[in-house]
Amino acid sequence: MAHRSLAIFDLGGVVIDWNPRYLYRKLFNGDETAMEYFPSAVCTSSWNAHQDVGRSFAEGCDSLKRLHPGQAELIDAWFQRYGEMLGGEIPGTVDILEELRSRSVPIYALSNWSAETFPIAVNRFECLSCFNGVMLSGEVRLLKPDRSIFELFLDTFESSRVALFKVTVAAPNGRSFPPNHA
Repeated sequence: MAHRSLAIFDLGGVVIDWNPRYLYRKLFNGDETAMEYFPSAVCTSSWNAHQDVGRSFAEGCDSLKRLHPGQAELIDAWFQRYGEMLGGEIPGTVDILEELRSRSVPIYALSNWSAETFPIAVNRFECLSCFNGVMLSGEVRLLKPDRSIFELFLDTFESSRVALFKVTVAAPNGRSFPPNHA
């Protein structure tokens, strides 16, 4: 059986410039120290991963507000103002998407992303409608790099005999936000 090619893209930090700093710099009025402390002590990457794997933001925010009642407005802003964390399409990646589509290469997305917040991005960025299929951790309740999400992806999109080209970005040394490039 011949192999066929397809491309699998991660989304946040690869196709879409997602960075909570865009929002929290505004909320902390430019106080970089306070802004950097907040995700390390309150809205941590570990906390966000629970929403990425399917916990509702209502539940996630409520749990944090019980621990940090003085930070309630800042905690709620994560979901209420989520769109302000989206900086835009990443031009080089969008160019690759367009090139692959022009060559009729099927393109897919596999991303750790909350099912609650993904529609915000879809409504804003046209490039997210170009995928032949999208699998979100928040919908399937599995997180990358768990092998199960990759197996489910292959089963779902019937891609057992393909040559894969995966576009992704590694987490920056365990930091709670993407690299500070904003």
